[in-house]
Amino acid sequence: MIVVLVLIVLILSLYLYSGYRAIGKRQALTEDINEAWAKPLDNYRDINLIASYHHYLKTESAVSDSIAADIDLESVFYYADRTSSKIGQQCLYHQLRSPETDAENLQKLDQLTEQLTADEETRTAIQLELSRLNHKNAYYLHELFNGRHIPFYSALLIQYIRFAWFLWIVTLVLTIITHAQLLFLLALGLTLFNFYLHYSNKKNILSYVHSLPQLYVLIQVAKNMTQRVEFAGNEAIPQHLQKLNSLKRSLRFVNFEDRVASNDPTDLIYAFWELFKTTLLIEPAMFIASIDKVAAGREDIEALFKYIGQIDMAISVQSFRLSLPYYSKPDFISDYHTLSVTDLYHPLVEHCVPNSLVTLDSQGVLVTGSNMSGKTTFIRAMAVNALLSQTLFTSCTRKYQAPFVQLFTSIRINDDMEEHKSYFQAEALSVLNIMTQSKSRPVKSLVIIDEIFRGTNTIERVAGAKAILSYFTANQSFVFVSTHDLELAELLGTEYAVYCFEEKVADTRLVFDYKIKPGILKHKNAIAIMAGLGYPESVIADAYAMSEQLREKYKL
Repeated sequence: MIVVLVLIVLILSLYLYSGYRAIGKRQALTEDINEAWAKPLDNYRDINLIASYHHYLKTESAVSDSIAADIDLESVFYYADRTSSKIGQQCLYHQLRSPETDAENLQKLDQLTEQLTADEETRTAIQLELSRLNHKNAYYLHELFNGRHIPFYSALLIQYIRFAWFLWIVTLVLTIITHAQLLFLLALGLTLFNFYLHYSNKKNILSYVHSLPQLYVLIQVAKNMTQRVEFAGNEAIPQHLQKLNSLKRSLRFVNFEDRVASNDPTDLIYAFWELFKTTLLIEPAMFIASIDKVAAGREDIEALFKYIGQIDMAISVQSFRLSLPYYSKPDFISDYHTLSVTDLYHPLVEHCVPNSLVTLDSQGVLVTGSNMSGKTTFIRAMAVNALLSQTLFTSCTRKYQAPFVQLFTSIRINDDMEEHKSYFQAEALSVLNIMTQSKSRPVKSLVIIDEIFRGTNTIERVAGAKAILSYFTANQSFVFVSTHDLELAELLGTEYAVYCFEEKVADTRLVFDYKIKPGILKHKNAIAIMAGLGYPESVIADAYAMSEQLREKYKL
């Protein structure tokens, strides 16, 4: 009895101490939230856990992994992510990978963004509440409703696990009272067996069990949010909360872990709690007790998950917007054939020089330019802004006008040694994939290709590129292509408007203005770069002389 009382006193002491510690953390967190507003967050992010929710929901219209790599979507997400919860992170990432083609859905997100951030005090209070779901285990919450969980234990073991805590405590107490060696051996055997049961299936039930304390918090946070936030689409949340009342009551003890355990292995409280859970089989018991109730409330849990994620994402959007040099809300125009951007820039490029352009689906854009002149940054910026416009209703422009588009890119191509594919084969397959997929889409295509077919001989490269680019404009796609092949401009004629990025050479230095200009590139910088690197003067002179001969021969 004394042992039991000591355990109860110790647990209560830990609970009170954790509550006192939480007050100090809450004050510090409030200061951090206000300090971080409208600034990029320099936090570690586990992209695999963040993306796990998207992979569960992934649809046919989602941005593919290859396009995500082409436009460095992971870095765009890191910069745009200002969420306060793990759920918000997962929903924001899914949003960025799922372009909308319905203006009404984007306008609803924008209205919620404006509503939640209109008052600083209210916005801070909401972020503080959302931060309760910033525990790493909240990443696993979606697994409670996205799959079927099956028991890992036999019927006999299930009965043992349910009473393991009682058997262990009784055996320990009797051992202390009687000093019987047999009871001591029994207590030791139960301890070792409990350790075995705890760790033998720990990997299988880890994400499930660890998300249960966060499920309790999710229900609490959602309930508090219904008292603070009202917006179209959340009318059913109180009903979902009511259906989960029984489950919430059964999770009250589970929430104790969330209060006392810190996840820091060097923390004595954490170490004690891990030992306590293992010895008394707390995690397997939690799994057995909750699996049926969670399965029954799967739809309700998913509704709360999306509700919280939407609120967090909306606030994050405004913080992202305010951190930009300037932004505009996209205008999805009824003119199906025109795309126009004013002062477009790339959000990840510091002090990015803005550029403006108007193009038609009947005439592509061919961008020429020297190395490092800015042409690849420009076409990437076009892709990123199309995506941001159709996901976060935000563009890094002063004005963005376009119809809804389906994005296709071919930018980062590598040799595939394992499948014995050359660079040209890999790029040819990438472009073929764009041709196949864009043809079957119900919305207009935006095709971005960087230095088309640079992996093969000049004659066939130019011939193949011309045929493909003509195909895209014939199918009325918006096309942006960068190239070093100036012959393409002549072959394509009026099918493509030609633009260029140029530089000036000053004292062996290259000076770039990063401004797009109409017309073909007249100067290349390869020889100037060679001179700047210190190549022999005789080599540079010979190169310039040969360059002039070639320009005269091909009238460049």
